Amino acid sequence: MVKDNYFTGQPVFTQLLKLLDRSKINHLAQQGNHDKYYKSFDTHSHLVTMLYCAMNKCISSREVVSGMKACHNKLLHLGMVKALGKSTLCDANKKRSSEVFGKIYDSLLKKYAHFLPDSRNNIKHKNLYIVDSSTISLFQEILKSPSQGKHNGQRKGGIKVHTLMSATHDVPVKINFSAAVDNDVSFLPEINLEKGAFIVFDKGYNNYSQYQRFSEQEVSFVTRQRNRTNCKILKDIPLLEESINKGVSKDQVIALGSPYYARRMKLNARLVTFNDKASGKCFEFLTNNFHLLPEHIADIYKNRWQIELFFKRIKQNFPLKYFLGDNENAIKIQIWTALIADLLIKIIQSQLKRKWSFANLRSIIRLHLMSYINLFSFLNKPDLLPSYSNASSTLLNLSIDFKT
Repeated sequence: MVKDNYFTGQPVFTQLLKLLDRSKINHLAQQGNHDKYYKSFDTHSHLVTMLYCAMNKCISSREVVSGMKACHNKLLHLGMVKALGKSTLCDANKKRSSEVFGKIYDSLLKKYAHFLPDSRNNIKHKNLYIVDSSTISLFQEILKSPSQGKHNGQRKGGIKVHTLMSATHDVPVKINFSAAVDNDVSFLPEINLEKGAFIVFDKGYNNYSQYQRFSEQEVSFVTRQRNRTNCKILKDIPLLEESINKGVSKDQVIALGSPYYARRMKLNARLVTFNDKASGKCFEFLTNNFHLLPEHIADIYKNRWQIELFFKRIKQNFPLKYFLGDNENAIKIQIWTALIADLLIKIIQSQLKRKWSFANLRSIIRLHLMSYINLFSFLNKPDLLPSYSNASSTLLNLSIDFKT
């Protein structure tokens, strides 16, 4: 018999689920009365089922249910008594509030945030946050579509995922949902950061009252200047030779707001004009921070691309193109479980001695989700082969028997 150096008594999926605090999940479910009408399919079982969907990239309820029924002898390892029915899953996705899954994500992030390493070595500010949104298209008009409809008369819906991400840990710290037609600016009033934090967003979040609020809270924002913005140049800040060499052409103090209306808000800000040598383009960055060098303001804004990579990672690695339900609540549950699965893999990634890319780690977990291997041992030493001395003799005997 071949000696397996990675064998363990628990499937890989169970090892991942051990990162979840079941007592905390039950407490959150009890607080919101989310298990009131369910005898066996409680919130924990629902979460396990949806994580199975996320990890296996299932595209239908039938695929989830049939896959779990095929592994019915391993369900006890997952903390489930029996395999569920398709109608049970669809009913729970429709009626159990998605809020409890959001709270589970928040509790998981709070518990393991200190385990997540710095995602970028070039991030100079450890309290840097990035704001953006991503629209997920839906094949039915469940939420309002951003377009007027297709040429064949069929309309598509869309859900917008508003995200506040920690640049240091490369994971969201706050998520909100809205219809795709809603303005991005509506997310800013819900963001409250600690004193001294930096927040980066694009020019779609133009709102002077929120700029003023960040300034009063001593939070530094960095964004792009919109075209045809009403402003008045108050003074030019002298540039250092080093700043000019790095691409800074102007550093100015401006007053934002229309000069024709006395009642409108006037906000002093800093406008940095930067010429990118790589692309040859000119950018204007707006900020309320007057202490950093102008080239540092440009460097901070460059980190905004990190949230685009996060959206790409989520959409490529988890099933967010096909949804298990045709209602808003089911869609939100599937997005929350994708975010929980993403966070679980990030936690695993941070604890490994060997470096793995997220995509490769995600593929290994999917392929061995219900296998009885020690996940950490395998990922740290994937090249450690089992002993083949007995296996070679077994294969030799089989070949001899076949010839005879």
